[in-house]
Amino acid sequence: AEMKMVLVLLLSTLLGTAAVPPHRPACHKRVLKEHTCHSLPESKENLRHIHDGLQDHFWEGKGCEVICYCNLNELLCCPKDIFFGPKVSFVIPCNSQ
Repeated sequence: AEMKMVLVLLLSTLLGTAAVPPHRPACHKRVLKEHTCHSLPESKENLRHIHDGLQDHFWEGKGCEVICYCNLNELLCCPKDIFFGPKVSFVIPCNSQ
């Protein structure tokens, strides 16, 4: 039984690291405690709206690498080429301020 457990841990470690390159952060979720998507103050969560009709989509941080999608009171944030795919991500206007 111990050997099987070690094997499962080893496999999950290998699969987990192989799926995402080590230098790139994967997607992460954040629950908004006292806000919803519509009452979200941009400066509070370090987010900026992506314009051009992408409702509930935000840039996270200072640059334009990570996109967050807000659903009710939860943010799902991913690197933009994971989120939209490399073909679409380069046409999204970057409004870094």
